[in-house]
Amino acid sequence: MTRNPLTLALLGGLMLGGCTLAPSYEQPASPVPAQLGETTADGTAELTLPGWSTLYQSAELQQLIQSALDNNRDLRLAVLDVAALRAQYQIQRADLYPNLSVDGSGTRQRLPGDLSSTGSSTLSDQYGVQVGVTAWELDLFGRVRSLKDASLETYLASEEAQRSTQLALVAQVAQSYLTLVSDRQNLAISRETVAAQEDSLALIQRRFESGLGTELDVRQAQIALQGARANQASFERQVSQDYNALAVLVGGPLPALESVNLNSDTLSLVAPVPEGLSSSLLTQRPDVQQAEHQLRAANASIGAARAAFFPSIQLTGAYGSMSSELSGLFDSGSKAWSFSPSISLPIFSGGRNKANLDLAEVRQDQAVATYEKAIQTAFQEVANALQARDTLARQQQAQQALVTATEQSLTLSQQRYEQGADDYLAVLDAQRTLLSARQQLVTLKLQQLTNETELYRALGGGWEAQQPTHMASR
Repeated sequence: MTRNPLTLALLGGLMLGGCTLAPSYEQPASPVPAQLGETTADGTAELTLPGWSTLYQSAELQQLIQSALDNNRDLRLAVLDVAALRAQYQIQRADLYPNLSVDGSGTRQRLPGDLSSTGSSTLSDQYGVQVGVTAWELDLFGRVRSLKDASLETYLASEEAQRSTQLALVAQVAQSYLTLVSDRQNLAISRETVAAQEDSLALIQRRFESGLGTELDVRQAQIALQGARANQASFERQVSQDYNALAVLVGGPLPALESVNLNSDTLSLVAPVPEGLSSSLLTQRPDVQQAEHQLRAANASIGAARAAFFPSIQLTGAYGSMSSELSGLFDSGSKAWSFSPSISLPIFSGGRNKANLDLAEVRQDQAVATYEKAIQTAFQEVANALQARDTLARQQQAQQALVTATEQSLTLSQQRYEQGADDYLAVLDAQRTLLSARQQLVTLKLQQLTNETELYRALGGGWEAQQPTHMASR
């Protein structure tokens, strides 16, 4: 069976367009130690982190996170970026294949007598139907394929960027919610302190009126009361600002929030992370994956820049039927075809091709540095969170003991004052110390919960609601 030249050229071009001049990709060596944490045991090479709906047990917090994922504008922009780059990749991939079209045409022409060879005016008709391809580049040196690979890696990088944005948003909502809970708890402590100071002032006022106290004691109690009220007003303002910050993350008005305590079991995170971890797990983090896809894209761009030094071959042709009569368009003998290959060999471009190759190689070096920096940042974040986990636990134990001791000291100071053994200054010192100790204990509990949240974010887990994130060394 015979084939027309256009068909043979298309088949040949599709078979030849498989090579590329891009350098072989090699993953850069890790610029960080092989193990995370301070334990001497071998680092865990596999880790499974639960989805955020399992990680965060509070139904209220789960509702806030879901609202943020549905409404947050930054995440919406990241999703749209993925859609745009997906379409861009599909456009670039289409250049690998010939663009075929079916075209029909008809022409009726009158030629005046002074232009006709017979000296009389003539009418002529021409009709045609053709299947054609226009300026299809034979990708012999992989230029189009390298551009397609670069576009694909850029698209995959955008998917990882979306994951990273979603993971960060989940952690930000959790941390903002915990901050709000802690400030509300500190506000409650400050209100209790104001009430206690008001009772103390009333007691001292009665003692003064009875001749058992001094005016200095009254003034000191008044100063302590106003200080406690100022502290209360400060936390009232902070709670209001926490609401506003959380509303921005959630993307709309907040629902009525329950009054919970940081020590509530629903705020404790599940599935503790082991002490020793292999740093190779960090390559699974979304931002590290994003940086690696960008490196692969830069690697592919070198192939396209190299291919620009070689000839470019393009095919244009058509196959179909032509006739002077519409009724005879598909009759025997009406077959028609055209074949117009072209070749372009770069000779002089003022150094443009060399500069484009140099630029592609520099951008690859930049992508390597970005990838290494992403791993270093990930290592620092995880190592800091692991180290802080132990010290924060010991700090809380010491702070709780301080609160207990300060409560006992305040009780003794009040008893000695009422018995006339001490002045009121000792009571004031004990009250100020207790207020500071209680609020510092709340701050440490917040730091502990926030650190746990940050550890999961730094490891790259917990970004989906139900599906666990399984991480393994590569």
